[in-house]
Parts: sequence; structure tokens; C-alpha cells
Amino acid sequence: MSRRTDRGRRGFTLVEVLASFALVAAILPAAMGAVVLAMRLEESARRGCEAVMLAQSKLAELTATNEWQDTKSSGDFGDEWPDYKWEKEVTPWDVDGVSEMTLTVRWTSRGQERSVSVTTLVYSGSGTGTGSG
Repeated sequence: MSRRTDRGRRGFTLVEVLASFALVAAILPAAMGAVVLAMRLEESARRGCEAVMLAQSKLAELTATNEWQDTKSSGDFGDEWPDYKWEKEVTPWDVDGVSEMTLTVRWTSRGQERSVSVTTLVYSGSGTGTGSG
């Protein structure tokens, strides 16, 4: 009698194995889809962070070298960042001698153009001033 009991506990039945395969077949595509989506979101977030860093760096460079005073200009970030392009626009602000500089960084990701813009105020020193002496 103990032989019969041991025989029943040795392994899985065919029905249990088939049910396990069916369960894995149903769950695996959804899990893989979630992994692919997470990887796409990570890439998008990384590229956006890179673009913001490049925009802030270019703003600092243009401000330090006084090249910001051209109304419009554009360019790229060289061989180190070949996928990113930048455009700068300077517009007068509400205060004399102060301008608003917006730098937009563009790149293409999965066939769609993406962009981020960073804006700062710059002082040209050519304002008339309203203070009294």
C-alpha cells in the first residue's frame, strides 16, 4: 500500500503541466509589454534630462560670452551630442535693459520630434533706468 501512495506523489499530471503552460502563455506577453514600456519611458526621461542639461549649458555659455544679444541663432552641440539641435530667441522684457532669452533644444525619438525650452532673463546694461539720484 505504501508503494501506491508513493506513486501518486511522484510528479505532475499532464493536466497540471498544460494548465501551467497556458498560464505562462497568458502572462508572459503582458509582462514583456510592461518591460518594453518601462524601457521606452526610461529612454524618454533620459533624453529629456540630457536636453535640459544641454540647454542650461548653452544658456550659460551664451550669457558668459555675450553672444546672447543676437535676436535669433541656432546650432548643434557638436560630435558629442549629434542628435540634439538648439535654437535661441531673445525678446525684450518689461524692464529697460532686460531681455528674455529662450533656448529650445530639439531631438527626434522614435520618429517624433521632441523639444524642451529653458528661459532666463539677461541684462544688457543699456537700460535708461528710472531711479533718481
